[in-house]
Amino acid sequence: MKKILVIDDEEWLREMIQVALRQRGYEVIEAENGAAGIEKARKQLPDLILCDVNMGRMDGYQTLSSLRNEPATATIPFILMTGLADNAGMRHGMELGADDYLPKPFTIDGLYAAVDARLRKVQTVRAEAERKLADLRDNISLMLPHELRTPLNGILAYGEILTADAATLKPTEIADMGLVIYQSGRRLERLIENFLIFAQLELLGTDPQKVNSLRRKQTALPARLIEEHARKQAEEATRAGDLQLQLSDTPVPMSEEYLGKVVDELVQNAFKFSQSGGTVRVELSQTPQAVVLSVSDHGRGFSTEHISRVGAYMQFDRTMHEQQGIGLGLTIARRLTELHGGTLTIQSEKSAGTTMIVKLPKAAAT
Repeated sequence: MKKILVIDDEEWLREMIQVALRQRGYEVIEAENGAAGIEKARKQLPDLILCDVNMGRMDGYQTLSSLRNEPATATIPFILMTGLADNAGMRHGMELGADDYLPKPFTIDGLYAAVDARLRKVQTVRAEAERKLADLRDNISLMLPHELRTPLNGILAYGEILTADAATLKPTEIADMGLVIYQSGRRLERLIENFLIFAQLELLGTDPQKVNSLRRKQTALPARLIEEHARKQAEEATRAGDLQLQLSDTPVPMSEEYLGKVVDELVQNAFKFSQSGGTVRVELSQTPQAVVLSVSDHGRGFSTEHISRVGAYMQFDRTMHEQQGIGLGLTIARRLTELHGGTLTIQSEKSAGTTMIVKLPKAAAT
């Protein structure tokens, strides 16, 4: 049974709403003012709150603001009831986090419609969150063991052979085994590095001061840095000849460290999902409002569904295409872009290729 908290200083209206909602099958809690409503919301955590705007001691806006500032009550759906539903008041309520307005006087059918619609939306959002959580669990359980064990297997197997049979091995065989160990170690190193960066970014995003500090940094002459990182990824993919660069040396509002990371992930992804001989093009340009970094390939592309599901621990078409990585790279690039006030968009067509576009707002002139 869904629990609804009704906050109103008019007893007759609270009673009327209570009777109507109980007939609908809801459990109803009442509070005669904002302060009492906050206390009951904290203790009973209702599924929905109906709150009058004009009340003594603490009005509906103050009540809403207080509840939105507490983690336990911040996400409870909140409907403001008011007889003065002007545009300014409605905008103020929405800015504070109200989910809906119910103008007074309202009919019983209007009350039902508002309550039912809001609870349905919550259920939809919750179901989607649960689906994503289930997907995340599945992908972690399927991908993470594989991604950790694959490089470890190479390191351990060849390390064992070198330990046991070094005296009988030819120099070329030792060199080949050493290369496998090195490549496996690098793969494992990148996996661990991405885990740490991802965790760091999630923590950083919760601190507004750190985000503001992040946005004040820039790379004044980015062309050389972007070229170095792009060429390194092309060489590691043994596709140096497939790389094309068109870079204007316009300042990028991002530190060299993070800009390099974004370039690494986007360019590596382009080589990973395209075939040898296909061009991977990296461009840096500017518009009057933004700095634009784009990376294009002529690979197999993503479906619209796959683009919408880009996230940590996500791989696509694993049964059809062998791939390395657990989806953290693109997520890190997108999160870095967002933390700097920008956007990362993916334009793709199956079997035709993909273009990833990072847009960062230009720093205000000083």
